[in-house]
Amino acid sequence: MLVTDDLLADLPVPHEFDVPLGPRTWFGIGGSAKVLAHPQSIEQLAALVKRCRAMGVPMYVLGAGANLLVADEGVQGVVVELNAPAFTSIAYEGTNGSLVTAGAGVHLFKLVNETVAKNLAGLETLAGIPATLGGAIRMNAGGAFGDIGRLVTQVTLMDSLGEVFTRDRDDLVFSYRSTNISARFILAATLELEEEDPVELNKQFKTALTYKQTTQPLAANSAGCTFKNPPPDPDTGEARPAGKLIDLAGLKETRIGGAEVSKQHANFIVCHKGCTAGDVLALIERMRATVLEEFGVKLEREVVVWP
Repeated sequence: MLVTDDLLADLPVPHEFDVPLGPRTWFGIGGSAKVLAHPQSIEQLAALVKRCRAMGVPMYVLGAGANLLVADEGVQGVVVELNAPAFTSIAYEGTNGSLVTAGAGVHLFKLVNETVAKNLAGLETLAGIPATLGGAIRMNAGGAFGDIGRLVTQVTLMDSLGEVFTRDRDDLVFSYRSTNISARFILAATLELEEEDPVELNKQFKTALTYKQTTQPLAANSAGCTFKNPPPDPDTGEARPAGKLIDLAGLKETRIGGAEVSKQHANFIVCHKGCTAGDVLALIERMRATVLEEFGVKLEREVVVWP
């Protein structure tokens, strides 16, 4: 269904029309959201979910925009930002505050820095990863030093009917860049951290951050890794990182329009002036097709594309 201007007229949910999404993503490109909503409470979000379901209007959740490509045509639906205080609080409980409960809209940068400052270990391995907590859990964000899934003890969720419920650690399955959480919205999560010597903790934090800064084009308009790493070679067991395959296929610095395969890390696409989402999509398809032809490996996209 096409979104009309009166879709949310009688709901007390702050919202805007025809909002450019490019500036809200790390790529910095793409079209607009027909509606960008800012629910201020769980109750407002539930009302919004029920209205969109009743009217057949698609919903999208915008976090940090770090692994997101918005089509040039934009999004004919309701995009939701969970950036109100109801979704960005952080509470510390348990022994020396090691049980941390945070809203899904909390930025991972903030949570990592804050927990390290409190001498709580666990999240320092995620230093430099751009995401909100909800997005990080949804994708089981991680890198060379570990992922977030191992820390999660409980999540608070909302389904497509607007119902709120929780799932505990025994119900959760985290794997490489995925989780078994199928609920439409992650509202909050509890993480179990550990006290650590501040000197050692800061050393680990700096190691993880420096690794990311020196191996990835963080300063460029890019959305992180384009593809997930494929499984190891079935015959030899050898790891097959997507970036290595793309590099070996001779694709570094390959360019379509304003989109270019990064010369620093071949699994990253960077956007230059005038780049469009169409350029990025075309380059993604060339990378995938070339790697398939050269190595017989089908790469799975990690970047999320709207719609």
